[in-house]
Amino acid sequence: MTSRRNFIKKTALGLTAIAVNPSKIASHNSIASVRAVKQREKYVSKRLPLNERNFTSDSVENTINRVKPLIKDQKLAWMFENCFPNTLDTTVNFSIRNGRPDTFVITGDIDAMWLRDSSAQVWPYLPLTNSDDKLRQLIAGLINRQTECIIVDPYANAFYNEDRPDGDWQSDMTQMNPRIHERKWEIDSLAYPIRLAYNYWKTTGDTSVFDARWTKAMNLVIQTFKEQQRKDGTGPYKFQRKTERQLDTLNNDGWGNPVKPVGLIVSSFRPSDDATTFQFLIPSNFFAVTSLKQLAEIAQKVTKDSELASKSLALAKEVEDAIKKHAIVEHPKYGKIYAFEVDGFGNAFLMDDANIPSLLALPYLEGLNVNDRIYQNTRKFVLSEDNPFFFKGTAGEGIGGPHIGYDMVWPMSIIMRAQTSRSDEEIKYCLQMLRDTDADTGFMHESFNKNDPTYFTRTWFAWVNTLFGELILDLEGKGKMNLINSI
Repeated sequence: MTSRRNFIKKTALGLTAIAVNPSKIASHNSIASVRAVKQREKYVSKRLPLNERNFTSDSVENTINRVKPLIKDQKLAWMFENCFPNTLDTTVNFSIRNGRPDTFVITGDIDAMWLRDSSAQVWPYLPLTNSDDKLRQLIAGLINRQTECIIVDPYANAFYNEDRPDGDWQSDMTQMNPRIHERKWEIDSLAYPIRLAYNYWKTTGDTSVFDARWTKAMNLVIQTFKEQQRKDGTGPYKFQRKTERQLDTLNNDGWGNPVKPVGLIVSSFRPSDDATTFQFLIPSNFFAVTSLKQLAEIAQKVTKDSELASKSLALAKEVEDAIKKHAIVEHPKYGKIYAFEVDGFGNAFLMDDANIPSLLALPYLEGLNVNDRIYQNTRKFVLSEDNPFFFKGTAGEGIGGPHIGYDMVWPMSIIMRAQTSRSDEEIKYCLQMLRDTDADTGFMHESFNKNDPTYFTRTWFAWVNTLFGELILDLEGKGKMNLINSI
């Protein structure tokens, strides 16, 4: 892990002592003028200087210049300007390799690329690719790089740009490789690249990313998902780490808790990179179903691979049927809800974690319709103190998780609450919390203390920054600038 780039610097506010005579109008004008200057100084852009940015996009800059003046709240406008381009400014490394675009995207203050994070980090830029060929190539390059990562090891969640034999987790007791940063098996690590590639194709019409290497990677996805249905024993994957953190390793000699093969897919770790308790992680199984259907459509219409399409659809149906049969539980207060994790033996873990995929984020990832009755029951549960990882304090409220622990709210969950809300008042409430819990840094954080937003984790976390930008643009696109401007 490298030291995070020190690009967030506190702006010094010069306070000028002014002798004011309240009887004179000119004095009042002077006060107003000084206040205006102080406001301008307070909300100076926190972006890197232009010559230090990793990548620039005309369409992204045009979007900032168009949307920022529409936001009346100066702080929200400032935060949007800082956050939306943060992935491009600070985390991408674009090049041409072997005649093809190649893009490596670090997560922020960790010098490695997560398949999940990198997909989500560039996601808000997809709608701009048709007017920006440079940006289109950047995302095509990421799809190409993710293809190669999956071929290196479909069980790994994070990779280095080049081989690094002295990498942070090379001592983990699993089948490590010098290109791998971390080898935690997470369903979403394979689902996110499909989501990105599918929507890239739908947005741009470009099929150049779907070559023989991509098809090889997708067959590995199917193979890995099937292995982790655990129908033929525990499968090839196991993981242990010498650590003081219980959720950084797997019990039972690295295999995790037992599951009964019922058609669901094991995810040994959550999107938080924490170990699952009951290994059938339901939000990630929902995500797998959606991605497998998208994979089948690409195979049918682009690569003309009827075998891959058939395998993808059959697996999607099997997992979908298993979710309906094994993932729904009767809660004494909320009625039928989706469990967070199950094991196929009848045991269920009722909670939600802030990281995406989550139960809260299911409609965002197109796992189901926001109006689904069971989802709405589940949403009420996860946004209540009946969810053991929902924290409410004087500074804000939201879902956290065991990755950081007690009393730490993740802005990601507040953004997802807004993205999945049917209530303008709730969306407004979420925007207010996001604005007021940045600790005046102008950026989102991994988490903040429910009573004190100046106590936070991860100053440089690009995923949540661009996710915040996405929320603002989604609301603007839905004609809800009046809602943004009502707080």
